[in-house]
Amino acid sequence: MSEGLTKSAARNIFFGGTIFFLVILVALTVHSYGYIEKNSTDVAGITPGVEQGKAVWERHSCINCHTILGEGAYYAPELGNVWARYGGFEDADTARDGIKDWIRSQPTEVEGRRQMPHFEINEQELDALVDFFKWVNTIKTQNWPPNVAG
Repeated sequence: MSEGLTKSAARNIFFGGTIFFLVILVALTVHSYGYIEKNSTDVAGITPGVEQGKAVWERHSCINCHTILGEGAYYAPELGNVWARYGGFEDADTARDGIKDWIRSQPTEVEGRRQMPHFEINEQELDALVDFFKWVNTIKTQNWPPNVAG
């Protein structure tokens, strides 16, 4: 018996391994696809206010400090569930006013605390930004973010 692999044994191991891992890849892809929910995003809920709110979000580069659905910087809180944190599903008006008041009151000038800069955002833009947060909170995210505090 020879000490090393023959060419045919090496070729068989290569092709056998390739086929094995290709089958695994296909199986995992099919399994992952089963997790994707059809119509997981409320496309019909994208109103002009939601579009304008996203534009405000982008114009002020909020993603440079905040995350939304896990994407962005981790300096400031996650905003994918800010609507729920302010109780928007129980009392929409109170949540809307609370979010807008929070944005208006920044920076709070509390020593030693991270401060959000003051942006010159008018009332219509604030309403649109809140509409955007409300819409984002309706996306089915498989329970992301993992904690309520964001």
